[in-house]
Amino acid sequence: MKKVNGFFWFCSGAHAGTLRNFPTEHNKYVGIGATIFFTALFAALSGGYAMYFVFAGSSAAVFFAFLFGLLWGVAIFNMDRYIVSSINKNGSANRQILQATPRILLAIMIGIVISRPLELKIFDKEIRQKLKTTYLNGQRSKIDTLNHTFENKYGAQINKLKDLNSEKDSLERDINRSRYVLNQEIFGDKTNQTSGKVGFGTYAKQKEAVLNEKASRLESVRSEINVLENYVNRRKDIDGITSEKLFSGKQLDSLSNVAGFADRNWALGQLSFNADGSRDVGTYLAIMFIGLLFILFECLPVFVKLMSDKGPYDIALQNIEEAAIYGSYKNKDYDIAVTDGVHDTRVETEIDKQKKIIRARSLREIEDFDLS
Repeated sequence: MKKVNGFFWFCSGAHAGTLRNFPTEHNKYVGIGATIFFTALFAALSGGYAMYFVFAGSSAAVFFAFLFGLLWGVAIFNMDRYIVSSINKNGSANRQILQATPRILLAIMIGIVISRPLELKIFDKEIRQKLKTTYLNGQRSKIDTLNHTFENKYGAQINKLKDLNSEKDSLERDINRSRYVLNQEIFGDKTNQTSGKVGFGTYAKQKEAVLNEKASRLESVRSEINVLENYVNRRKDIDGITSEKLFSGKQLDSLSNVAGFADRNWALGQLSFNADGSRDVGTYLAIMFIGLLFILFECLPVFVKLMSDKGPYDIALQNIEEAAIYGSYKNKDYDIAVTDGVHDTRVETEIDKQKKIIRARSLREIEDFDLS
């Protein structure tokens, strides 16, 4: 149990040697340290999950996810530990709030960052469905755009092909009616269009000639249609229209599985809106509350430190810091005194040296003067 307490004290940024002397403060810093530790744990899971989608499809995806998750968790742990330990409880309430304000803002940003990947995991099923719908609509729009461009580019050929098909249909109907009338003429059925004479007579031959003329025209039209259809189909192959098809269910599943972090993040944002563009209040509140929960969890150690009363540990820590500051000033005075003494000694020594040099030089000059 002591090792666990010591670990959480370390997580809280407390001075373990001082904190041991105040048992009433132990639980408070165990709670602060545990909150910081689990926040870092959630951050590691969040960062690893996000990195897994960055390298999705790669054999090294798990390795990179684990490595980045570990680094991200350690980074968040270090920032949270610094944020909490840097709040000075020995100042006034206003000063503490002023100190905590930038740290709370940083904690809010950290909470938003670590909550997003976990939100992606929580709404994974809905995100996949949204991505499938988006990919399908995108492919349909792409095909429509290609067809529209193709129709504008080859409008003359397409319109001619439509006219020929209409003419072909009309000729086929006329030929069927003409054959029926020819049979009536041959068999002697009396109608408005037949003579009522049995046999292959003059009227029958005339009707047969008209029928053959229509059949000849039909063959010509079919030939033109075949040439135009081959031309249009080749153009579609060249322009890539033939190869573009709507995604199947398996293809949509595959695309949603390999979707990157950016696509999934966009899809999560779109879940808050209905198809008509109105706000989906239920989904929006669910996503917002999850984000707020992680923000609150990230800010909780700071709030606990702010709300807690000034305890004996804080007073002892202040005394240690004041003593350290006082000792630092004394060390400064000592260093200054030693420096001044050494400097004075060096100056006096140099003065004595220069005096001896000058005296010796003067004696030599006097001796030289006497000899001359």
